[in-house]
Amino acid sequence: MARFFFSVFFSLLVASNAFGDATIPTADKKGARDSPLLKRYEGSHIVAHELKSFDEISFPLSPLEEVEGKRDKHNNRYFEPKEKKALEGARTRLVYLIPENRSPLEVLRNYQEEIRSRGGRILYECRDAECGGDSGRSSSGGGGEMSLAMFLFPQERITDPAFSNGHCAMTERIVDQRYAVVELPAEQAHVSILTYTLKAGSFCKAFAERTIAVVDILESKAREQKMVTVKAEEMASRLTTAGSVALYGIHFDFNKADVKPESEPTLQEIAKLLKADSSLKLLVVGHTDNVGLFTSNMTLSQRRADAVVTALASRHGVDKSRLTPVGVSFACPVAPNTTDEGRARNRRVELVKN
Repeated sequence: MARFFFSVFFSLLVASNAFGDATIPTADKKGARDSPLLKRYEGSHIVAHELKSFDEISFPLSPLEEVEGKRDKHNNRYFEPKEKKALEGARTRLVYLIPENRSPLEVLRNYQEEIRSRGGRILYECRDAECGGDSGRSSSGGGGEMSLAMFLFPQERITDPAFSNGHCAMTERIVDQRYAVVELPAEQAHVSILTYTLKAGSFCKAFAERTIAVVDILESKAREQKMVTVKAEEMASRLTTAGSVALYGIHFDFNKADVKPESEPTLQEIAKLLKADSSLKLLVVGHTDNVGLFTSNMTLSQRRADAVVTALASRHGVDKSRLTPVGVSFACPVAPNTTDEGRARNRRVELVKN
């Protein structure tokens, strides 16, 4: 029996090597293109890319440090920087395979020179272990320490097929890691540049000893407002017919619990709802998407619910005894958390008739 299983495993291994290895590209990945804000390193090719019209990202401005007792989704000890730049806007992610015999340092310095020539400035720079976390890992791996690449773009966000060029570039073991965060003030943009050399494994031999550049560009821009403010009358109707109403007009910064000023129209409608019915009592329920751990999102959702209750009491004179804040993390999704659109629908505040 053992011999049979070994034979099957060996056959699968041979098949994977035959059909799953990376290949040296002669052109960019289909549909990919450079950002108009930044040139590529000459002779490189795009092997993975992602464009989001509106997204959130945090760029480290200090070394990653372990957060005691916290693990990521792959059972790695969790690391994050004490200082970071939390940003929202249009995000472009480009992963380049650099020509042979080019070091990560050379590639990073070329990007920095290009950015300086455009009036940009360097906010943070580090190399190898100085960056914190496991400097030998890219975005993949479990049961150890998180890496800088995992903090920027965890494995679960990679959509490139296994053993493809893009997947190989972002998941193999690495050496000679270099990193910088820069600002382009004139373009209202920030850029994260991570370069490293791949120690390619058995399925990615073609990329062995090749340098990769991972470039994340975040252009600050207002989020397109598609969620219309729900009026007090509609809230009342939904509470009567369904017992709850989902609200998307209460806004928070990424991983924060401060109610943003643009939430005021929705808060006014909630206050109007409560004033129209003096007997009405509500649960104010905070919901998150599934980015991060369930426990940390539970704390965040509770803090956000608390903040909404506080805002209604302090700004609109609502009696706090009529409101009960509840945080449920990502326990009650209304859409799959596998897409940006689904995660956006899941990030909400719900009023539930109490």
